[in-house]
Amino acid sequence: MSAAPDLDVRYIAQLARLDLSEAEIATFQTQLGHVLEHVAALRRVDVSAVEPTAHASAVFNVFRDDEPRASFPPEVALSNAPRKANELFVVTKVVE
Repeated sequence: MSAAPDLDVRYIAQLARLDLSEAEIATFQTQLGHVLEHVAALRRVDVSAVEPTAHASAVFNVFRDDEPRASFPPEVALSNAPRKANELFVVTKVVE
């Protein structure tokens, strides 16, 4: 399939605020046609015997238990801070 005439690449480009040349539109038209061919091929695959899953492989919690432990003293934690006061990081206000 060289082009998908039902795809309006110019309209999609306008929605995405893209300024495409005619050559780019023709290229993307062809590429989108190929993508749709692959999607159509995937739709023909029989997956009736495949159990639905959220992940392709089993997912387990790999985090360690949350246990209290020693951390940096405030002097070390703040040693590279550009601004600090009263053992706290000083940052600029970001609320408008």
